[in-house]
Amino acid sequence: MTGTRVPRDPPAKRVAEPEKTIAAGTRALVIGPYLSSRARQTAGQNGAGHVNLRIPQARLDEAVGLAAAIDLNVVQGILVALASPRPATYLGKGKVEEISGLIAAEEIDLVMMDCALSPVQQRNLEKEWGVKVIDRTGLILEIFGRRARTKEGSLQVELAHLSYKKSRLVRSWTHLERQRGGFGFLGGPGETQIEADRRLIQERMVRIERELETVKRTRGLHRESRRKVPYPIVALVGYTNAGKSTLFNKVTLADVFAENLLFATLDPTARVVKLPHGAPIILSDTVGFISDLPTMLVAAFRATLEDVISADVILHVRDVSHMDTEAQSADVTAILRDLGLNPDDHSRIIEVWNKADLLSEAERERLLAVAEHRPDEGRPVVVSALTGEGIDRLKAAIEQRLSGERPVFVVELDPADGAALHWLYKEAEILDRRSGEDSLITVAARLAPEKEPRLLKRFPGARRLR
Repeated sequence: MTGTRVPRDPPAKRVAEPEKTIAAGTRALVIGPYLSSRARQTAGQNGAGHVNLRIPQARLDEAVGLAAAIDLNVVQGILVALASPRPATYLGKGKVEEISGLIAAEEIDLVMMDCALSPVQQRNLEKEWGVKVIDRTGLILEIFGRRARTKEGSLQVELAHLSYKKSRLVRSWTHLERQRGGFGFLGGPGETQIEADRRLIQERMVRIERELETVKRTRGLHRESRRKVPYPIVALVGYTNAGKSTLFNKVTLADVFAENLLFATLDPTARVVKLPHGAPIILSDTVGFISDLPTMLVAAFRATLEDVISADVILHVRDVSHMDTEAQSADVTAILRDLGLNPDDHSRIIEVWNKADLLSEAERERLLAVAEHRPDEGRPVVVSALTGEGIDRLKAAIEQRLSGERPVFVVELDPADGAALHWLYKEAEILDRRSGEDSLITVAARLAPEKEPRLLKRFPGARRLR
């Protein structure tokens, strides 16, 4: 027999990442079954709940990106315009038969439907097509299982997965896969399976919720200890793949996992950064948002967004090179409102227009002009996290937001009093320093309001400017 031999990974690697190995060899078809423009318009006029108004091609591209995020071999992505979903198979009978022929011709192993399927719809489609069918929720859960690294992240993933699995138990017994990494449809060598019914799943969910409470308490203690420092917290939020982790790495000089993948970051990461005048802040990277995120996942990952809720400044990172950037921004602001935050609070939220390096020169100049003509308080910052363009402007904008309520004092020091000068540099932002004719050093310093009593105790003659 002749042919090209495909190099294979060593056994240890195959065992270490079974779900990744299997996914890489799975030929997948991604289907975007979206309401037609007329159907969306009619649904909107009738007030039929949330209607996704995003561009269908952008939605399909995102779905293909989700599948690629776990290394599925996406053979094709196809759009299907619907007048309304069918109760039995979501798609119409003719379209089901047409796709069945495509599956056979292309030797498809798995179909990903970019929608929420009911258990009945999923089962009927699998029966019609003879392949495994997953929906958007199942795929996102698989990605979450692959990306989560911390104890809390792993527990949150398993809890969401169990909730999803529980809703799909038709008879009283089924198989619930529990494996390191992915939880869902791929399986693989090395995993153990537990036969469980709804009662056993519920018991496991209760145990996980108890464990999560312990983990949350520990994170709460860490958060309290950070507040006692106290450094202001600046949190990055944005649509998935907007470039938050790349921006985080550029600002902090850290090495957080940052790839052109949807949901590259799931676990919150924090680093200390110094602003232009020397004031330290804690910069926190968070999970990316996405449209039509299932309710169970919003609830499960709310804990990972606690740093956002308590942040002094929030950086809303947008990919301005994306065709659907406005719709993505709307999805993020909707989730911020769900978290109890006001997206229009420009004293606390800064829009960061990222990926300027992907724009044409004319478009880049246009965006810079648009940003420049916005009021100071709500002015976005145009940056490229990849090249570093605009990072200094961003740090200055963060400093400006944080300084709004911080008092500024003028202190006169003896040049020989090195300890006092060291204290000021350590505890405050030095805005100006100059030596007078009387040899005294005059320092203008800005500091956190809670440090004001300590400064006045140490420097009784300090004068407050504002």
